[in-house]
Amino acid sequence: MEKKFKFEGAEYSTENLSEGITQRFLRLQFVQQKLQELQDNSALLNKAKNGYIEDLKSEIISGKLGVDLGDLLAD
Repeated sequence: MEKKFKFEGAEYSTENLSEGITQRFLRLQFVQQKLQELQDNSALLNKAKNGYIEDLKSEIISGKLGVDLGDLLAD
């Protein structure tokens, strides 16, 4: 079965490429997948960081006011 892949807008068949080029392409795909995983993890960690910052701000404000804003804003 002929395998094809796209690279920079052009479609290539692995049958027409040397084994070395095919291996480099597979390594490129691996690196791209790992970079995407790292970007996803970074976004998740930033979201958690921002949540912790908001929690800290809320705690600091409630400490200064002597009132827990969570209790005031709760339904």
